Amino acid sequence: MAARNLSSTSSSGVDELLFRNDAVSLCLLVNRRHRTLRIIDFRAGPTPSKRNFVLSAAKREGVEKIYTLVERDEVPTWTRLGFVREGSIPGFYKRSDAWILGAVVSETSPSRSEEGGDDRAGSPAVLLAERTIARARRLLREGEGRPLPAIKIAPASAVELRRAVAVAQRAGRALTGFEPFGRDAVRTGYVLSARGGFTLHAAWEMQSCFGNSFLEILSSPRHEAERLATTAAIGALCDRLVEEKAVSTFTFAPADDQELCAALLANGFRRSAVLARHLVVGRARKDAILWAKKLVAPEA
Repeated sequence: MAARNLSSTSSSGVDELLFRNDAVSLCLLVNRRHRTLRIIDFRAGPTPSKRNFVLSAAKREGVEKIYTLVERDEVPTWTRLGFVREGSIPGFYKRSDAWILGAVVSETSPSRSEEGGDDRAGSPAVLLAERTIARARRLLREGEGRPLPAIKIAPASAVELRRAVAVAQRAGRALTGFEPFGRDAVRTGYVLSARGGFTLHAAWEMQSCFGNSFLEILSSPRHEAERLATTAAIGALCDRLVEEKAVSTFTFAPADDQELCAALLANGFRRSAVLARHLVVGRARKDAILWAKKLVAPEA
């Protein structure tokens, strides 16, 4: 199989690799921080060599989790290749959802021929997510009626974001390095602040043709005061996304993070997927919840 590295984007934390032969045409987005690999498939069909090649590439690149986003009619293709349906991103394609199918590399054999499961219902990752969400809902009930602080929001440059990431990494609190999620991503960064010394860096990338947006915040709240400020900050970011004509937004959070989950629930986000072993926070590999929110109805 011919392989060509079209653009080595290590400075962004993601390498884009393109592979093509007579049977397979793939783009692999390798996130070095989280050791994940997103598959973009240009040629549909459950080709056995596609699965084996992706797994061998993942092992060569030191990847621990592989996943792909597809429309509904392509879901059976990837389950036949041994991937598990982990959930969806509502409205990713403006009027239709993107389904997420994934596989943990260490649990997947290149020679395996049986189909993957339809979803992860009842898996340890899902059970953990459900417990975390239940605890997050209790936090919201206990804090009902408590006022949110006023938030100031200002643009943050790429240099400022990199500095903030470095600080969060040293503290073991970085949820992201603001790496690209898609190809040719345009990222917009912000710094949000409130009285009492609260500061939060965040960014999003948008696909204007679909109206979706991928929202990331740099670090999780550690206690109630930070949770209330984070709740207000996420609300401010969603308001700004509406101003930018985004139709929907989604974000990842560690599946054991009740404080961040509570802040997202308070802003109307809903769990739409549970992704096994999808994030690295500090030195720990974690399951993730994908949270999604519809911001406005798509235009006719």
